[in-house]
Amino acid sequence: MKISAIIPARGESKGIRRKNLIDFCGKPLIYWSIKQALLAEHVDSVWVSSDCEEILEVALSCGAQVIKRPGNISGDTASSEAAWLHAVDYIESVQGSQDYCVGMQATSPLRECKDIDLAIRSMQSNSFDSLLSVCVIEDFFIWERQDDSRLMPINYDLNDRKRRQLIKTRYLENGSFYIFKPEILRENDNRLGGMIGIQIMERFKMFQIDNMEDIELCEAIMKAYNLNSV
Repeated sequence: MKISAIIPARGESKGIRRKNLIDFCGKPLIYWSIKQALLAEHVDSVWVSSDCEEILEVALSCGAQVIKRPGNISGDTASSEAAWLHAVDYIESVQGSQDYCVGMQATSPLRECKDIDLAIRSMQSNSFDSLLSVCVIEDFFIWERQDDSRLMPINYDLNDRKRRQLIKTRYLENGSFYIFKPEILRENDNRLGGMIGIQIMERFKMFQIDNMEDIELCEAIMKAYNLNSV
């Protein structure tokens, strides 16, 4: 099978300036996703799609192949799907058709190559068309403020609070990576479609870097679990 990993990485970000290049555990943030994909046994090629020349240069130095993303799909309103579709078209034009694509987020460095490999094996053995990485949610009760300012729970009945053992297993989409067949992305303009599977990851891998305080938290977790040893 031909399987490519694609990491979209825009040059600018509203939350953190030049986020994909910030220092994270001594390396540019994007380094970790590239390295994890390169170490995955079932990934044949690793690509970074970006509108930023500096990111592309860093990606090349880390061992990835690069795709220059057009400006019209690089702005704040551009979807990851647009970047992945552009990248898939380019990859297939130079390497031929791909069986699966692994869409990764550079802002989710808390993962291991084994997570990707396990997910690919699950795709193959279960004949999934697409897959998302998740974490199991336990005792996760959500409240929101109503129009009249009252607070109300939205995922449980406060008058019938069930014991922990009776709560159904639920999954949090952690955004670390997605796997999809190229035809699913093209037909649905969506990373998910057809028969959808999940890859359960450890709970500590659920955190993403969206703002400055996330950097220190994720670095502490990265070092505590020795994920920075690759």
